[in-house]
Amino acid sequence: MTAGPVATIRTGRLRGLWREVDGVRSAAFLGIPYAEPPVGALRFAAPAPRAPWDGERDATAYGATPQRVDGGETLIPEPAIGGDDTLSVNVFTPAADDAGRPVVVYIHGGGYVSGSPASSWYDGAAFARDGIVTVTLSYRLGFDGFGHVPGAPANRGVRDWIAALEWVRENIAAFGGDPDDVTVAGQSAGGGAVLTLLTAPAAQGLFHRAWAMSPALADVEAETARTLSAKIAHLAGVPATVDGFGRIPREDLPDLERRAALPDTSSKLEIVRALIHDALSWGPTVDGDLVVRPAVEAIGDGVGADIPLVIGSMDDEMTFLTDDARRALRVVPPGLALRLLGVDRDTRRGYLAANRDQRRHGTAAVLGRYLGDVVFRSLVARVAAAREQSPTPTWVYRFAWASPTKGWALHCLDVPFWFDTVGAERVEAIAGTTPPRSLAAAVHGSAAAFARTGDPGWRAWTEAPGATRVFGGPASAPEVIADGYRSVAALV
Repeated sequence: MTAGPVATIRTGRLRGLWREVDGVRSAAFLGIPYAEPPVGALRFAAPAPRAPWDGERDATAYGATPQRVDGGETLIPEPAIGGDDTLSVNVFTPAADDAGRPVVVYIHGGGYVSGSPASSWYDGAAFARDGIVTVTLSYRLGFDGFGHVPGAPANRGVRDWIAALEWVRENIAAFGGDPDDVTVAGQSAGGGAVLTLLTAPAAQGLFHRAWAMSPALADVEAETARTLSAKIAHLAGVPATVDGFGRIPREDLPDLERRAALPDTSSKLEIVRALIHDALSWGPTVDGDLVVRPAVEAIGDGVGADIPLVIGSMDDEMTFLTDDARRALRVVPPGLALRLLGVDRDTRRGYLAANRDQRRHGTAAVLGRYLGDVVFRSLVARVAAAREQSPTPTWVYRFAWASPTKGWALHCLDVPFWFDTVGAERVEAIAGTTPPRSLAAAVHGSAAAFARTGDPGWRAWTEAPGATRVFGGPASAPEVIADGYRSVAALV
């Protein structure tokens, strides 16, 4: 049996494993700790530098995950792995040599409260095939990562992202990567993480390009974070102190986080309104220090303008969520439904006029698209517009191919195409039995080209505002269209 590859980093020696995927051999080093375990006195502390170990550390299996409870049948299979050593990275590389290859650092999604870097959808074998080193990372989630704990640093999850990027800068050369050629990427909350890092002073210089997939920004106000954390303490029956919060088992937090985030109202309509317009209760907090101000505001003032950015979304991010309400809403006019959700008249009129095609699918489809557009697609347009005077390009895309099993170009569907892992477990549930390989080649090929050259291969929005690459559109339609986010203009 061939011995696994060996890499020596600052903290010691690692032995990974060789793998052959689609006839191409590459190496993987899994579960490498980039910080001390966040337990005991370190649970709510900034990530502490990892102490060196003696001998050779096994790096052939994924490490423990901050996600403590398996999420079940989520769109992306993201396993929970037990253990304390939850701050780790996984490295996928053609070889652990001194080749100085481009690096992609990927941050998983999950609404900042769930998700796992151990998903087979995030495997970097295809990037390794293309001569690129891939790093996936874990970070503290939910309350542990983003809750307000008196006397503890805010934004611990953001600090984890930065610590992982610092680990990459210091150690990636041992895996054949170039620390001066790093692209940071992420999807959903991970895409929001990309935008947060783009504007965080402490992250400047740690990466050189950025790709945000269906980004979801939290930008939680400091007072909101304090209020939610006080609710957690009350629900758990502990004092709102480091010691009190430290007594809450991590396994109990997902339920407590959900309960604390529910609005203080018995009105179902008010609850729905709040969930749509304040979708992310846990996540990066605008603390005036690490996260100085909301990301789009900072981007508009030129922060991160030196970093080339690719940003885009799915055509129907959340429409699948309202499919079950089609019968109940079939007699409700879409304008009335939007008015009940608190959408003002001018916005309703502009939005409905721009989404006439969606109206043919019924009110449930309109509401589902509106939900996705508020959280994801309007953010893409706002970020692109805010960077129109940037000295570096911004490229914008849409993913339009509809799932044959879900009926929509829905949230998360693009991830296995971006990684070119369409053969991974449970992809069939969202992409059908024969996901188009040509689409995977196009999406993944653009990601690889961007990591290698800084150009994904289509006309930039900064060159022609509105220019949008459409992945998976009709064969007869142009790949790049002139005003790809016109349908969300009323929400911008």
